[in-house]
Amino acid sequence: MAPKGNRVREPKVTDEQDIEIAEVPREKEKKKEKEKPKRRQTEPDGPSASQKFKLVMTDERLHKITGLALVLLSVFMLIAFTSFFFTWTADNDKVAGSWWDLLATSSVKVDNWLGKFGAIFSHLMIQKWFGVSAFVFVVVSFVAGFKILFKVELLPMIKTLKYSFFAFFFVAAILGYTLSSNGKLLFLAGSLGFQMNLWMQSLLGNAGTGLFLAFAALSFVVAVFNIGFKLPSFLQKNEQASKNEVEDALLAVADTSTGNRPKEAVVAEVPSEDVFSFDESDLQNETVELELNTPSPTPLAKISNPDEILFDVEETPVAVPVASTEMEINIPEQPVTVVSDEVPLSIEPLPEGSEIIADEEATAEVLGEYDPTLDLSSYKFPTIELLENYTSAKSTQNREELKIELEANKNKIVETLGHYNIAIDKIKATVGPTVTLFEIIPQAGVRISKIKNLEDDIALSLSALGIRIIAPIPGKGTIGIEVPNQNPEVVSMRSVMASEKFMNCEYDLPIGLGRTISNEIFVADLAKMPHLLMAGATGQGKSVGLNAVLVSLLYKKHPSQVKFVLVDPKKVELTLFKTIERHFLAKLPGEEDAIITDTRKVINTLNSLCIEMDQRYELLKNAQVRNIREYNAKFVARRLNPNNGHRFLPFIVLVIDEFADLIMTAGKEVETPIARLAQLARAIGIHLIIATQRPSVNIITGTIKANFPARMAFRVTSKIDSRTILDTGGADQLIGRGDMLLSTGADLIRLQCAFVDTPEVDRITEYIGSQRGYPEAFMLPEYVGENEASGGSDFDASDRDPLFEEAARMVVQHQQGSASLLQRRLKLGYNRAGRLIDQLEAAGIIGPFEGSKAREVKIKDPMALEQFLNVAHKP
Repeated sequence: MAPKGNRVREPKVTDEQDIEIAEVPREKEKKKEKEKPKRRQTEPDGPSASQKFKLVMTDERLHKITGLALVLLSVFMLIAFTSFFFTWTADNDKVAGSWWDLLATSSVKVDNWLGKFGAIFSHLMIQKWFGVSAFVFVVVSFVAGFKILFKVELLPMIKTLKYSFFAFFFVAAILGYTLSSNGKLLFLAGSLGFQMNLWMQSLLGNAGTGLFLAFAALSFVVAVFNIGFKLPSFLQKNEQASKNEVEDALLAVADTSTGNRPKEAVVAEVPSEDVFSFDESDLQNETVELELNTPSPTPLAKISNPDEILFDVEETPVAVPVASTEMEINIPEQPVTVVSDEVPLSIEPLPEGSEIIADEEATAEVLGEYDPTLDLSSYKFPTIELLENYTSAKSTQNREELKIELEANKNKIVETLGHYNIAIDKIKATVGPTVTLFEIIPQAGVRISKIKNLEDDIALSLSALGIRIIAPIPGKGTIGIEVPNQNPEVVSMRSVMASEKFMNCEYDLPIGLGRTISNEIFVADLAKMPHLLMAGATGQGKSVGLNAVLVSLLYKKHPSQVKFVLVDPKKVELTLFKTIERHFLAKLPGEEDAIITDTRKVINTLNSLCIEMDQRYELLKNAQVRNIREYNAKFVARRLNPNNGHRFLPFIVLVIDEFADLIMTAGKEVETPIARLAQLARAIGIHLIIATQRPSVNIITGTIKANFPARMAFRVTSKIDSRTILDTGGADQLIGRGDMLLSTGADLIRLQCAFVDTPEVDRITEYIGSQRGYPEAFMLPEYVGENEASGGSDFDASDRDPLFEEAARMVVQHQQGSASLLQRRLKLGYNRAGRLIDQLEAAGIIGPFEGSKAREVKIKDPMALEQFLNVAHKP
């Protein structure tokens, strides 16, 4: 028992699911039963006035009624205003008098199409107040009502308001200015236009008002359309003619100064960053060498020449007399034309690479940036209608039922903690799709470990499948208790793909994984992970998680931007993606199927990816960049020459399902290339997604696991398995069916994985596969394994063992290619039996080594063997 004088707080639930605890003195604990009826009488029934107002304002029905009212109001104004222009002369006298008499007298008729209300309303809005500018209210009302009613923007709301604001005042002002002398039509400007015109003319006068209105109209057009201003064609011709006349006059002056001697003009294009110098000794030999020096901040030319040199700077020839002394002249940024009388000019070629930058800039200006999507310019991304919108019992559960469920769980948690003398200050509930997070703040002095040890007791009192206690929640200073919901919600892939967070994200490889426990869409960037390890027990959602990752990339990326290498040892999980082979898949040259199921082909593919990785790093080194993003940006800007081997590099995502099966069958042959790719491939755009049931040390080594900071854990059966995956507990307390924990290093996030069913994936792949694709799948570099390299071509029949044919008959007879069989049957040692197996493999009688599996015997009967030996391998 707590000492006398302490206080206990009783919880109280609000609509925001914040559970406050009211203070009750301990000394009145004995009178609690007597005071309960009194307290109930004093407590207010139902929510407060502010809470009621908030509920009303957030009611969807109110939004629909408001939107419908605005749309109908806009239609009403449009009809009334339009009718006013046809009926205002007949209705003017009637509405100019008392409105009450007009409305009360039924014998008085008006011609407006909307009756007396339409006549009075249009008379006020147009003739009395705003004139034609009143139509702005029609546009704004309709656009706002349409957005509220249908949740779709007919026009951008902000731009509509800005343009309407300008049009409202400008139309009134321009009509007031132009119709100021026409008393009959002045009503079109309204009182607003009339008063604005009087005010502007009193300040600027008549001409100044006209100039100001013209300036306002042109400024609006420039701000909206960004138009340009050009000189008329006849002025451009006159300017060019005058420039040519000046040039001819200067050339005539130059000819006169040189005595009209015959000239031989030599033109040299000099880059602006180089410096050239003339040596006096060369002039004596009538030869001028153009010497290229290192660039300097201010280029100079040293000239020693008794003759006169004509410089054409920016198309304007200028005669510069040069004395015998040296003279420094700044080289302009434009190329310089050098004209000499009798001195021939020998020019050395520019060093290689000095014009590359200028050529690249000129190419980029002429051709524009390179667009890799133009190869499939007609490609259409999958539509959101291909995905299902799943509903569940949770989505139809009303607020009252949810409140009752939260209240019951809260009371049970408080009661259970109270049994162990743990007092609570505050409880906050956050409802998620699968679990509800109760954040509790204990009183001062309560040990966190004491609450954490009550995990099983709280689960027992709540009758839950299993709860998870986070003590404390990082960054919040509270203790979290995650309780499974009675009616879990299915998070559809459609809701994730249609969210603004996913559609507007700018990630390189965005993947929509699902919703957090606070019902927020969670989108991650695979390029920053950079590799993903998925693990979990059978049937807990690994395959659905893989499909969610692949579907996210299909919805966001163009076929030219990402390629998939799919490895499926089970042969049934990833077969749906075979339809998009010519769009998104990559494979080895000569392979028929892009989805890899054979172990030997997996080894070759992984080694081929290592070759691709090395080639990409070589390209990055030549381009002087550090990662694929910088390289592609440079290539798109046309700063890399394709003739030098440069190309646009798509991202490559390697997906391996059931990685444990590969390790058991291939072992080190798979582990070595996987380790290389995990360590080095992230910078050049190759990312790995590996799925397995239990990533133990014998399946994924420490070297590989250290390069997978992103871990996705579905439900497992024991704490040991959870620590194996996440290096911490928690995965054993999940409830399954897509419930998962995502670790991205320091953070541990609980998510409900988005559900995408097989028919949905089938529709998406059929939609993409029906479009025009590339002629073939993306080809990886060719890789020749050691066994293929040392195949039948290296076999020499003269060097075979004397027991070769007998061993071949023995292997074909038993259909088993093993050294132990030859040892037993032929009574041989292990070394000789091993050599015979190698010779049989080289001859093509048995297949290569496949780990724990037996070697394949390629010849099935003795008759075929005898024919093979006689025809192909007789010495």
